[in-house]
Amino acid sequence: MMLELTVNGRVHSVEINPGEMLLDVLRRLGYKSVRRSCDNASCGNCTVLLDGKPILSCTTFAARATGHKIETVESLEKDGILHPIQESLLETGGAQCGFCIPGFALTAKALLEENPEPTEEEIREALNGNLCRCTGYESQIRAILNITHKRGGLSND
Repeated sequence: MMLELTVNGRVHSVEINPGEMLLDVLRRLGYKSVRRSCDNASCGNCTVLLDGKPILSCTTFAARATGHKIETVESLEKDGILHPIQESLLETGGAQCGFCIPGFALTAKALLEENPEPTEEEIREALNGNLCRCTGYESQIRAILNITHKRGGLSND
């Protein structure tokens, strides 16, 4: 079956099997930041944004994404300049091994677009579906809080 997927603003015409998952199609199209890990919606490594909302591409049929805007972490950097979320993750050491970071970055992007000044508790809730085996989450939470502080939001107290 043929379908069109809009990924990071680019339209792809792609042949898929009806039961094919979005994760597999995105990786076949070259979006390697979308990572396979658990295959059962429990780790968040395959997170992409569908119309700005985080979804797990390992459990989303590719056909369901037709007519929607898909964003992968490749969309964040523009002309060699990292997105503030990527910069902040690097500044706080939140990137660690990097395997889970695309999912964290996209979840953080969605959170900050919906709530520009999240509390630490709201950040923890938003990141609840993203597993990191390296950091213990503190550096990723600090990264998101740093963005809020740089924007003049919540105080550092």
